[in-house]
This record gives sequence, C-alpha cells and structure tokens, in this order.
Amino acid sequence: MNKVALTGLIAAVVCLASPAWSAGDAAAGKQKSATCAACHGTDGNSAAPIFPKLAGLGEAYLVRQLHAYRAGETRANASMAPMVANLSDQDIADLAAYFNSQQRSFGVADETLVDRGEAIYRGGISGSNIGACIGCHGPRGAGNPAARFPAVAGQHAQYLADQLMKFRSAERSSDPNHMMRNIAARLTDAEIQAVASYMAGLY
Repeated sequence: MNKVALTGLIAAVVCLASPAWSAGDAAAGKQKSATCAACHGTDGNSAAPIFPKLAGLGEAYLVRQLHAYRAGETRANASMAPMVANLSDQDIADLAAYFNSQQRSFGVADETLVDRGEAIYRGGISGSNIGACIGCHGPRGAGNPAARFPAVAGQHAQYLADQLMKFRSAERSSDPNHMMRNIAARLTDAEIQAVASYMAGLY
C-alpha cells in the first residue's frame, strides 16, 4: 500500500473513531472568547510563543482538544483546566467555530534550521522510521480538517516543539492510535527544534 493510500485509510479510521460533533456558531463564539484573549489573542493569534495560535487551527480539531482539556485525562494543563471546566458542549463548538474562522498570522523559520526542518517535514527520517509530516499536515501545513489533523503552518515554533516533546514523553496523549507519540518518540531534541522552526515559517 502506498503512503498516500495509507494516509487516507488512517484518516478514515480516525474520523470513524472520533465522537460526533455539531458545527458551532462563530458569532456566538466571538462573544464567548473574551476570557481566551489574554493568552490566545482576540483573533486567535497569540503574542506569546508558549501559547498556541488558535486561528485557523481546524474547527473539529479544536473541539476535540477542548473536550480533552475539559476531561483532563489526555491533555492535562493547569492553566486550561479552570478555563474549560464550565464550558458546555455548545460553548466548545462555538469557540472552535470562531477561532477557526480567523486568519492565522505567519512567522519566520530560523535560517540555520530550515533545511533540516524541511527535510524532516517533507521526507521524514528513513533511518529512524519516521514518516513525513506532510502526509497528515499537508504540503503547506494546512492540516486535514476531515481527519482532524491540525494546521501547523505559522504556529509558534516554541509551542510546536513543546508539544512534540510532550508527545515524546507521553505527557500528552490526545493523539488517536498513538500517531504523534510514535513519531515523537524517535525524534531527537535537535530534530524537534528544526522541524518546529520550519513549520513556523511554512505558508
């Protein structure tokens, strides 16, 4: 089975295994997003590199992650826990719709890391049995909304690196079928920094 077919099969399995969700109301989400702005920005473009940009991240993906934070099992975070504790399913859907509707700002990759990062993103690391990121996140890092794979282009490099390290240590386990944990487990710190920097400048 070729890589394209395999990626499509994995996406289909992920979609079937994921809980159903209803599209939210972006206008309502905007009204509910005031408490999110301090960390994530009014339009979902956070100023601090430790906080993710939510703009254009993927509506279904955002829903799944907010549910994970609320449950506190596969994504435990002391800052997020009180923010999501009292959100209803509709609140989550509305917030996801709003932030996904916003335009993401883009960053710049570190020139000293871009070649290595691009090689990993587009070709993987065959010697370490690491698949290419492009298979799930797309050639321009736009993600795959149907499969709930997030857009990574323009995301803060520090945040991306932090998440890869959390997947590597299994501190974060919100990835279906260990997809990200299996990849991150084989990445070195230097490889994580390189591919994170490349994605930050991808657009």
